[in-house]
Amino acid sequence: MKLPRRKFLHLALGAAALPAVPSITRAQTYPSRPARIVVPFAAGGSTDIIARLIGQWLSERLGQQFVIENRPGAGSNVGTEVVVNAPPDGYTLLLVGASSAINATLYDKLNFNFLRDITPVSGILSIPFVMVVNPSFPTKTVSEFIAYARANPGKVNMASGGTGTAGHMSGELFKMMAGVNMVHVPYRGEALALTDMLGGHAQAMFGTMPASIEHVRAGKLRPLAVTSARRSELLPDLPTVGDFVPGYETSAWQGVGAPKATPVDIIDKLNREINAALADPKIKSRVADMGGTVLAGSPADFGKFIADETEKWGKVVKFSGAKPD
Repeated sequence: MKLPRRKFLHLALGAAALPAVPSITRAQTYPSRPARIVVPFAAGGSTDIIARLIGQWLSERLGQQFVIENRPGAGSNVGTEVVVNAPPDGYTLLLVGASSAINATLYDKLNFNFLRDITPVSGILSIPFVMVVNPSFPTKTVSEFIAYARANPGKVNMASGGTGTAGHMSGELFKMMAGVNMVHVPYRGEALALTDMLGGHAQAMFGTMPASIEHVRAGKLRPLAVTSARRSELLPDLPTVGDFVPGYETSAWQGVGAPKATPVDIIDKLNREINAALADPKIKSRVADMGGTVLAGSPADFGKFIADETEKWGKVVKFSGAKPD
């Protein structure tokens, strides 16, 4: 039977629109029940604070609770695996960070491939490290530090919050790019590392801005530089490491990921809401108070950022020969 042209076009257009209907409906109804954001670290740290800030925003904007679930262990791998194995429906999300990119090379065998198994949703923020020394250490600038470390190979102790942490890898990148030999001393957490730094038992450290800044302001630690590409608004008189070691830049960063195969419309909806949060003056102020800058953008932008970080840290892990504790 031959259909009239007008009726044929009407039916064809209707058929073409059909595949989009479930997608539109799903995006409109999501979320219809509480969701969880898995934080692969213990409660109380800066990562946990950021997760709760974003979780509260999403809860208020989307009308359902976004509950924070702390699942620490194996340098964030335990929590990541929980999300990798969760249904791809938008109700289990992961707070991702630099450790995710580092672990891809640090661990010889993982039960997942982070780049393949986690879909990027949105970046949240980037926070620089502060290169600090104990006040008794005989250097006041990065140039002096490099000269001293080269003249005393293997005699400078570099503390960190643990092997494979972003702080440790920031130090290893410095060693690689500045051509110095420091002895890495890992601790079980940044707080313990800072305690020994304050006591003079360790000499240098790349500490996160939130954990280090009060010790710097009190004169208990001497800051040499920040690791970001630009100077920090919290320590505006402090140069960057890159001013002395061209091309050097590191940061602690966080964002949100979801299990692979999570519907694109749900990813896009979450991305829009997180970017709206990052544009909110109150949240921008909280990020600035931590010494951070917002890491807004599309899922594709965040995906490229993660891929670049994974490649970057892969080279540093291989250079350092680091193995997980």
